[in-house]
Amino acid sequence: MLTGANVVLPTGTVEGGQLAVAGRRITGTPPADAQLIDVSGHWLVPGFVDIHNHGGGGASFSGTAEDILTALRTHRAHGTTTLVASTVTDEMDLLVRQAGLLSELAEQGDIAGIHFEGPFISPCRKGAHSEALLRHPDPAEVRKLIDAARGRATMVTLAAELPGGIDSVRLLAEHGVIAAIGHTDASYEQTVEAIDAGATVATHLFNAMPALNHRAPGPIAALLEDERVTVELINDGVHLHPAALELAFRHAGADRVAFITDAMDAAGAGDGRYLLGPLEVEVSEGVARLAEGGSIAGSTLTLDRAFQRAVTVDKLPVEDAVRALSATPARLLGLSDRIGSLEPGKDADLVLLDADFALKGVMRQGEWVVAPQLP
Repeated sequence: MLTGANVVLPTGTVEGGQLAVAGRRITGTPPADAQLIDVSGHWLVPGFVDIHNHGGGGASFSGTAEDILTALRTHRAHGTTTLVASTVTDEMDLLVRQAGLLSELAEQGDIAGIHFEGPFISPCRKGAHSEALLRHPDPAEVRKLIDAARGRATMVTLAAELPGGIDSVRLLAEHGVIAAIGHTDASYEQTVEAIDAGATVATHLFNAMPALNHRAPGPIAALLEDERVTVELINDGVHLHPAALELAFRHAGADRVAFITDAMDAAGAGDGRYLLGPLEVEVSEGVARLAEGGSIAGSTLTLDRAFQRAVTVDKLPVEDAVRALSATPARLLGLSDRIGSLEPGKDADLVLLDADFALKGVMRQGEWVVAPQLP
């Protein structure tokens, strides 16, 4: 039994509240022999849900099983209790092989699914993806990746304006896989067509797509205005100006915003040289850029930092930050019955934060990943 905290519930924040855990679940009736832990002056929020993450702790989700577990442990220690593992553009046979490995970990419950970011993206907006390995989103090729994931494909990012793009969006929707619009040079009209075909996510909105223009509004306007679309935001102070974040929240609202990390290997590991797929990345002062060309190459963000920035710098209500970090991505993944909020019967996934919103404890499925660090 955790007592005395500000507990953020779906209905609002309860000051001086309490939360009971029995086994793996949150319970409304605590066991008679419950251990009491006084967390007065702290915040209790649901475990964070990251739907776009390439790695951390010096390891990548495109690496070995040991690498994948290293990256998982790194992000769990920062409050991410549910994570979708993202790949990066590579040779198709390597992506197929990696999908098989990641699907095994998804079957074990270590990850919530697989996100394929590339190779079906625009060379005009490739970001930190190898242009030589990009290809058009041929539905047969897209289907090949879905099949390799053995039912664990969660999302595919593609540029729907490319040949085969709209048909691939329809294919993904038919198979229950999220079609995400990103790394795209699409017009407003092409983006609307993709949404009508079944696309439901904007991959890191604003980044790797044309900017808003008053005569050519491009994908940003189409993605923001449509109630069917959830928009990803990287809230690290590098990828987005605070005004862009405010614009997204004003138009989409916390129920349609999912904070993501788009983290690469350096998250939780420090500055230095790393690989993102086949490309070399230089990380300096926490900012990852391609060694050749200087494009931003993912982030070194962890979701506890994204949360802290949201409420202290961006001045978002705590409840909105919780929705963007937990409830909204959980709903997008179809897991709202298990995760995303602090309610009896759901997994005991929670994060303990101090008065300054610094992480002080992490619980996943009733077990402490980071034991409470209390005065």
